[in-house]
Amino acid sequence: MTLDVLDENSLFLAAEDCDPSEFEKIHKFSSFERKIIRSLIAHGPLLLRGGRGSGKSALLIEADRQIKAEWSNVLSVYVSLRHLPLLRSEGKVYESIFCELLLTALNDELERLDLPCVDNRPSDAGQLRQMLVSLGGRINRRVVLIFDDAAHIGRENALTEFFDIFRTISSNVVSCKAAIYPGVTRFGIRFDVFNDATVIDVARDERSGEFSSFFAEVMQARFPTLSKKLEKSRGRSLGLETTASLIGRTVVGNMRAFVFACSWLSASAKIGLPDVKDILLRLASDYYWPLLDEVAPKLGPYEVLIEPCRNVAEVIFRHAASTDSGSAIVHREIVQKLGKLFEILEYVGFISRREASRSMKSGGRGPRYSLNLANLLETRPKAQLTFDLVDIWLNTSVDSVEFHASGNQIPLNLPEIDPTQELAVFNLPIQSLAKGKTYVYGLTTRQINLLLENGYKTIKDVANESDENLHDLEGIGDKTLLRIRNVISQAIWM
Repeated sequence: MTLDVLDENSLFLAAEDCDPSEFEKIHKFSSFERKIIRSLIAHGPLLLRGGRGSGKSALLIEADRQIKAEWSNVLSVYVSLRHLPLLRSEGKVYESIFCELLLTALNDELERLDLPCVDNRPSDAGQLRQMLVSLGGRINRRVVLIFDDAAHIGRENALTEFFDIFRTISSNVVSCKAAIYPGVTRFGIRFDVFNDATVIDVARDERSGEFSSFFAEVMQARFPTLSKKLEKSRGRSLGLETTASLIGRTVVGNMRAFVFACSWLSASAKIGLPDVKDILLRLASDYYWPLLDEVAPKLGPYEVLIEPCRNVAEVIFRHAASTDSGSAIVHREIVQKLGKLFEILEYVGFISRREASRSMKSGGRGPRYSLNLANLLETRPKAQLTFDLVDIWLNTSVDSVEFHASGNQIPLNLPEIDPTQELAVFNLPIQSLAKGKTYVYGLTTRQINLLLENGYKTIKDVANESDENLHDLEGIGDKTLLRIRNVISQAIWM
C-alpha cells in the first residue's frame, strides 16, 4: 500500500478544510450527534469538548449550515480562530485581534444576507457586546456565534482572554458556542465553567447501541468500494458492520483515524482478518506513535512531556494486553499527578475517557479510559488477532485492567516545565512538512522546492504570508494554495 491511497480523501480529514459542496455527502451524524447539533442551534452558551479528530468542527459546521438553511430568525456566524497573531498574543492585544476577526466574519454573513454591515469597530469585549445586542435588535434575530479551534493544547495563556470574552458577550440575544479539547482548565477569572456554559463531551462511545451502524454508514458514504467488498465477503469473515465497528472501536471513536484506516484498507485486493490485522498494526506504527512526534513541537513548555507520555502509554498497553482488556481504570491520584500526560494521550487518541470515576476492585476510584486497539494489538505476543479476540474487544462488559496508586506500575516522575518556552513548530524548516509518516497528507517535493526557491524557509515564514502573495508565485494555483494552507494549519493547530 502506498501513501497515494490517501490523496482521494486527504483534504477531507478535517471538516473545516472540506469543500462545502462535499460536506453533506461525506459527513454522517448519529442520533447522539444530532442531539448535540440541536443544542448548538438552541439558545445558550455551549462548549464542545473532544480530542483531535473527534468531529468537533463537523458538528459546529453542520449547526451553522442548518441555521443558515432553516432558521430565518437566527443569524449564525462561524469563526475559525486558527489565526497566527491570535495564537501569539494575550491581554488587550488578543482582545483587539479577536474583535477584528469576529467583525470580519459577521460582516461577511450580513453581506451574504443583503443586510446592512456593521460600521463601528469594537476593540474590547464590552463594546463588542453592545454592538451585538444592538445588531440583534436591529435585524430582529437571535445571534449564534460559533468559535472553532478556540483552544490550542500548547498555548494556554490566551484561554483566559477567550473565556472572559465568551462570558461577556453572551446574553439573551447572543449565544456563544466553542470547541475545546479535553483537559482545558484555564477558563479565566470571570468564567465559571459549571454556570456560564453547558459542556458536552464529543465521544463516540462503543457502549452506544448505534456505534456499529454509525461507522458502517460512514464507511458506506466515504468508501463505497470498500463497503461493497465487505458486503460480498463469503465464508468466515468479519463483514461490513463488524469491520466498521472494529475499526471504530480501534480508534476509540475518532473519525480522522477511522478515515486513515479505511483509506489503507481500501487498497487491499481482498479483505480478511489478516488484512484487518495489518491495518491495525499499521495504525500503531504509522499513525499513533508518529502523532506524538507531530504534536511535540506544538506543546511549547510541555514538549518535554512527550517521552514520559510514551513511557506511560507503553506501560498501560503492556498491562492491558496481558489481560486482553480494552479499557483501563487509573487511580485518581495517578491522574491528578500526571494530568497533562493523560491530557496529551487523550488528545492524540491513545486513550479516551469513558467514565469520570469508577470504583476499583481493590479500593479507591479513578477515571475509566477506552484504549485504542492498534497499540494494544501491537503489544500482544506475536501481535495475533483472532475472531475470538475481536469478540472480546467488541464486548463492552469485559473487565478493565486497573492501575493502583501504590502499584508502582506507572512512573510518576516528571521533568521540569519551562513556562517561557515558545512553540517550536514555528521555527521548523519547511521540509518538515514533507509527505511521510508524520504528515501523511503533507507537501510534495515540488511544493516544498517551490517555497524554498521563493525564500520561505520555515513554517513561520509561510504561516505569516498572505494568500495573495503565495498565489502570485508561479506554480501555485488555487488547489496548491489550499493544500499548503491545510498542511500549515495541521502543523500548527491540529
